[in-house]
Amino acid sequence: MPSPRRLPLLRPLASALLLVLLGQGTLAHAWSLTLTAASRRVFLHVGNGTADANNATVNLVQVSVPGAQLGNGTALAMTSNSTQSASLYGDGYTTCPTPASQVMVGASYRRSSAANGPASATLSVTSPANLTSTAGDTIPFTQISWTVSAAGSSVPNVIPAGTFNGATQTLATVPANTYIENCHSFVFANTAPRAAGTYNGQVVYTLSSP
Repeated sequence: MPSPRRLPLLRPLASALLLVLLGQGTLAHAWSLTLTAASRRVFLHVGNGTADANNATVNLVQVSVPGAQLGNGTALAMTSNSTQSASLYGDGYTTCPTPASQVMVGASYRRSSAANGPASATLSVTSPANLTSTAGDTIPFTQISWTVSAAGSSVPNVIPAGTFNGATQTLATVPANTYIENCHSFVFANTAPRAAGTYNGQVVYTLSSP
């Protein structure tokens, strides 16, 4: 069992945050923590965040493909400009020890009683069909995937590894009065040659409770 973590009562920050991906077998662990019941609220952070206010930061994940490796099918790890290594949920626990290659994702849903809202909230991510260069060339967003981990935890994964599908996909269900958190490391599949250029795409993570 993972070591216990003590969490204070916090206000939610936002129901959606953004992550930019610039493009051209990890153990699946997470933290799942029980929260004190409170008035209905959701809390979401992706990458750099702030514990007591909305945060408009959009973190960048990127990779430069060496010419000799272009399209050779060797997957390439992507780097991140996130500096968020410590959990935003109050205890300062170092969940993502190497933020230069990880993006922290955390979400919580609270309610005071069954009459105060649904039994869970839904975490989803929406990606466009393609990353696009200024010249109009494209790379399918399905070329980007992610693995997951969470330092110090043996809790079964609650936000799974996956591959972007160029649409909206559900990542996790967050039960009432629960906080979930882990680190995402992104990978570019590099399965085909591409025209030279810088390709950009933006994905949106959303936590919702109807």
